[in-house]
Amino acid sequence: LHKVIELVANEIGGDVEKIKKLITFVKDRPGHDMRYAIDCTKIKNELGWKQSVSFEEGLKKTIRWYLSNDEWVRHVQDGTYRDWILKNYEKRYTI
Repeated sequence: LHKVIELVANEIGGDVEKIKKLITFVKDRPGHDMRYAIDCTKIKNELGWKQSVSFEEGLKKTIRWYLSNDEWVRHVQDGTYRDWILKNYEKRYTI
């Protein structure tokens, strides 16, 4: 979690400690996974997939994408994107 905060702070020019204070930890739901991990052995063995960037670099690219696509983010937040999904996929997709 701290690494993610550091990367976000560095990309937006924010204060790490100030961002940390914005996080509120809540009691976890019973039965909820305490961590998530991906085992990519099968995709490597069967399809020859190879990681092209490190976790850190991938996260930086993701942060930069969101910062560069603020209009898309606004559409998700205000519901416009959901309306577009329903219009274009309502016969194939259920939200």
